[in-house]
Amino acid sequence: MRVFTAHTRLDRNPELVVESFRWGALFFGPLWLAWHRAWIPAALAAAALILVLTMPGGAVRDVLLPALVILFGLIGNDARRWSLTRRGYVLTDVVAGRDEDAAVARYLAERPEQAARLT
Repeated sequence: MRVFTAHTRLDRNPELVVESFRWGALFFGPLWLAWHRAWIPAALAAAALILVLTMPGGAVRDVLLPALVILFGLIGNDARRWSLTRRGYVLTDVVAGRDEDAAVARYLAERPEQAARLT
């Protein structure tokens, strides 16, 4: 079972964000964040990546670059949650499910007012 956090806003469908390491954020970093509309974290991640990449080569750069990329994978979904909060979403529930579809179904079963609003 995977654990998801459910974020809602009155004028939007609920957004579910999984609690796990994000391989997409590891490999694509700022682009992955931008894809998920986490604009401020994407800009900060891009700035950090450019800063590290423009450092002169050496031991410090060889340590910082992999550390930064791993950090993107670790905090990718936390950055998404932060961005959702900034856009007016509220954390309403924590839901477990086999996959995202099962988690959405479980969330809507537990919150019939959300299901009624979506129809």
